[in-house]
Amino acid sequence: MEFGTAGLRARMAAGYACMNDLTIIQSGQGLLKYLESTVPNLRTAGFVVGYDARHNSRRFAELTASIFLHADVPVYMFRQISPTPFVPYAVLRYKCACGVMVTASHNPKEDNGYKVYWGNGSQIISPHDKGISQNIDKHLDPFPTSWDTSPVSDNSPLLKEPFDDVMDAYFKDMDATLCTDKEACARTSIKFTYTAMHGVGYEFSLKSAHTFGLSTMIPVVEQVQPDPDFPTVKFPNPEEGKSALELAIKTANANESTVILANDPDADRLAVAEKKPDGAWKVFTGNELGALFGWYSWYAYRKTHPDVNADNVYMLASTVSSKIIAAIARKEGFHFEETLTGFKWMGNRSDELLRAGKTVLFAFEEAIGFMCGVKVLDKDGVSALGVIIEMASILKEQGFTLQQKLEDIYMTYGLHISRNSYFLCYDPHVIQALFDRLRNYGGANQYPTQCGPFQIKSIRDLTTGFDNSRPDNKAVLPSSKSSQMITFSFTNGCIATMRTSGTEPKIKYYTELCGEPGKGREELQNELNQLVASIVEHFYEPEKNGITPQAD
Repeated sequence: MEFGTAGLRARMAAGYACMNDLTIIQSGQGLLKYLESTVPNLRTAGFVVGYDARHNSRRFAELTASIFLHADVPVYMFRQISPTPFVPYAVLRYKCACGVMVTASHNPKEDNGYKVYWGNGSQIISPHDKGISQNIDKHLDPFPTSWDTSPVSDNSPLLKEPFDDVMDAYFKDMDATLCTDKEACARTSIKFTYTAMHGVGYEFSLKSAHTFGLSTMIPVVEQVQPDPDFPTVKFPNPEEGKSALELAIKTANANESTVILANDPDADRLAVAEKKPDGAWKVFTGNELGALFGWYSWYAYRKTHPDVNADNVYMLASTVSSKIIAAIARKEGFHFEETLTGFKWMGNRSDELLRAGKTVLFAFEEAIGFMCGVKVLDKDGVSALGVIIEMASILKEQGFTLQQKLEDIYMTYGLHISRNSYFLCYDPHVIQALFDRLRNYGGANQYPTQCGPFQIKSIRDLTTGFDNSRPDNKAVLPSSKSSQMITFSFTNGCIATMRTSGTEPKIKYYTELCGEPGKGREELQNELNQLVASIVEHFYEPEKNGITPQAD
C-alpha cells in the first residue's frame, strides 16, 4: 500500500497492503513525525480528525487521534460521522497544522481510506506526500503508546469536539457566501428527491436545502440512513449513473418529483438527474453539471457584484474535464485555469490565487466533484446541493429546466460533447505494457500519429513530461512517473486523455469534441462516437489485454 492520492485507500484486511490497525498506526506515526519536523507550532495549532460511516472508520480515527494526543498535540476530533468537507473546513477554521478524514469515498464496502489535508485546507501535494511517506517508512514499528486509545475514551484535556461549532459555522458561511435567492427556493414548485447512497449525507444535505430556503426534500428511505454494507447498490457511486439511481428514480416517480440529487457516501460529490417530458430521466454527466455550475457561478456573482472587474475573477477545472468553462471565460472576461487531475491540485491552486488577492468562484472535475466558493478548498457535495437547488428554482421561474439551460449554455458558448468511461484492469503489468506500447507505437520513442482514420495533431504525456505541442517538447503541467496519463489532441479538435486511476483498478478515458456556437449536436456526437470506438480498438485492445469495459 503506497501513500498516494492525498493519502491511502485500500481493502480492509490483514497485511501491509491493506487498511488495518497496524497500517493506520504506521501512517499516523509517520504523519506526526513529518509534522513535527516541518510545522514549528504543531503543539499549539493542533490537528483535525473526522470519519465516515464505513466499517472501522471510527476505530481508525481514534487510533490516529490517540497518536497525536500521546504526543501532546491538541486534536479536534469529530465524535460522530461527518461529511468529508467538514474536515478541510475545520482545518481552516481552527488554523490547524493538518487534518485527516477516514473515508474511502465511493469505493466498495470492503475498502477504507485516509485522506490528508495540509494547513491551507487543501489535500496534500508534493513535497508533503513524499515527506510523509518517507517518515512512515522510518517509523514502521508501533510506538509503545500507539495502541492505547485511552486519551480518546477518557476525554483527554487536549481533545476537543468540533462538531456543533463546525455545523453552525459551516452553514452560516454557506448562507453568507452562496445563497442569493432564498425566496425562489421557498416558493418553487419543484419536488427534489434525495439519496445519501447509504452514506453520511442526509442530515447535512437537508440542512443545506433549508439554508437555501427549501423546506423539504423527498428522501429515498432505503438509502438515507448510513449503512456500511451498502445493501441496495452494487457500487455506492452515483457517478455510475442510472444503475446507481434505480431506487431514487423509483421514489421520484412515485412522488411526482422531477429532480434527483445524490451524494456519494462521504458527501463530497453530487449527482443530479432530471425528468424529461416523455417521462425518461436525464442523468447529467460531471461535465454537464460543470457547465451549469460554472454558468450559474458567474451569473450569481454578476448579480451581486455588477461592477467588479472580471479580470480578478477565476474558475478552475482539471485537465481531463470539459473545456466549457474556458469558453465561458473567453466570452465573459474572467480567467480560467487548468490543473492536473484531482482536487488536490485545484484546492492548492485556489489557495495560491486567494493569497494573491484573486477571487475564485468555482472549480470542478468531471467525476461529479464541485467546489462552489472557497470556504472549503475541496470538492463539496453538501454546498453544491444547495447551489443546484437555488439554480433550478430560479431557472424554473425563468421558464427553463436544467436540461434546457444546459442547451442554452452550449448554444451561447459552443457545444462541448464529451464521452468518458473506463476499463477495469487488475494486472499492473498489463497497464504498464499498454502505455509502453503507446510510447513506442511506430518504433522506439515514437508515439502514434493517427488512431484509425483520425489524425493526431499533438501528444502530451504527463508520465514522462513530453509535449510535442510545445517548442521544447516539455509539458507545462507537472509530470509524475508514479501514474500513467497521455493526452491526444486530434486534428478534428477532439481531445482524448487516457489515464490510470489513483484509487481504483481502472484505465480511464476522457474525450471531448468542441464545436462553434450554433453547430449541430448530432454531427458532433456521431464523430465523437466513431473516434472513441477507434481509441478502444487501437489503443486499449480490450480482447488482447483481457480488460473489462464499464458496465452499462
